[in-house]
Amino acid sequence: MMLTRRTLFKAGAAGALFKAGAAGALAGGVFAPFVARAQDAEFSYKYANNLPVTHPMNVRAGEMVEKIKAETRGRVEIKVFPSSQLGGDTDMLSQLRSGGIEFFTLSPLILSTLIPNASVSGIGFAFPDYATVWKAMDGDLGAYVRGQISKAGIVAMDNIWDNGFRQITTSTRPIETAADLKGLKIRVPVSPLWTSMFRAFDSAPASLNFAEVYTALQTRTVDAQENPLAIIATAKLYEVQKYCSITNHMWDGFWFLANRRAFERLPDDLRAIVAKNINAAGLKEREDVLALNNTLRKELSEKGLTFNEPKVDSFREQLRKAGFYSEWKGKFGDEAWSILESYTGKLS
Repeated sequence: MMLTRRTLFKAGAAGALFKAGAAGALAGGVFAPFVARAQDAEFSYKYANNLPVTHPMNVRAGEMVEKIKAETRGRVEIKVFPSSQLGGDTDMLSQLRSGGIEFFTLSPLILSTLIPNASVSGIGFAFPDYATVWKAMDGDLGAYVRGQISKAGIVAMDNIWDNGFRQITTSTRPIETAADLKGLKIRVPVSPLWTSMFRAFDSAPASLNFAEVYTALQTRTVDAQENPLAIIATAKLYEVQKYCSITNHMWDGFWFLANRRAFERLPDDLRAIVAKNINAAGLKEREDVLALNNTLRKELSEKGLTFNEPKVDSFREQLRKAGFYSEWKGKFGDEAWSILESYTGKLS
């Protein structure tokens, strides 16, 4: 069932988020199942993420944890902690590795601070459309990245969740060509690939965790940021930005990650139920994000954002001239790069 716009954006009462069958509540600032907690749950796990409660990720997560609890007859209980309640991205990644939290969703580009080749899917201007993205990420490219993640003692679920194609917002000027990025103070996630790409554009990138973005824009510590429209809307970044340039410069997703020790502690039958429901929720979230991004432009315009659609030719040419593609081909290695180009065509 597709989520309605009203469901996604009515943040006043948690019950409105779950008209599609999920039950939830905001109790003490923590997004958690509304059903009475079984005192005898054998496995009580935490799932943390950095997105607002109204984002499709958390709406589908609410449904997911209810289904897992029901299908395991209360033996597995997962509590959801949205909006960076348990720390910034790097903090939560450390907690995942140590077992402080059992599940975490994270962009592959930020995950690259631990697993360098995880970010191969985020190369600038690589994927032309969603059809190419899902063919790659549900195919050999996704399998390759999951293999890299596994080497770090973390389990990645089969289906990556969607974040969307990323757009650039600014408080100063619209971005029409690559030249407009020169000198721009832009927030980027804590990831070498993002920093490298915007340096290739002669920008001034600042690496900040997502929890810091709104304040950094509000105080003009930075003048710009880049994110999919769904995040621009749900995090209310339109309140502190004036322009949105539809660059589609990167596709970004969220690997649903599990602490290996905690995941393998589950008996086989329970582990299968948990994995099945996480992957099914991820596929539904993909549909939600696509629908949301396809309808948000009008709403964000009404909230004050001015949109423009630059041609991408100058951006690709600048990245080639600056040696961005050649540099990252060398860093990722021939195997990863050849798998990527088998879906995107030649980049370097």
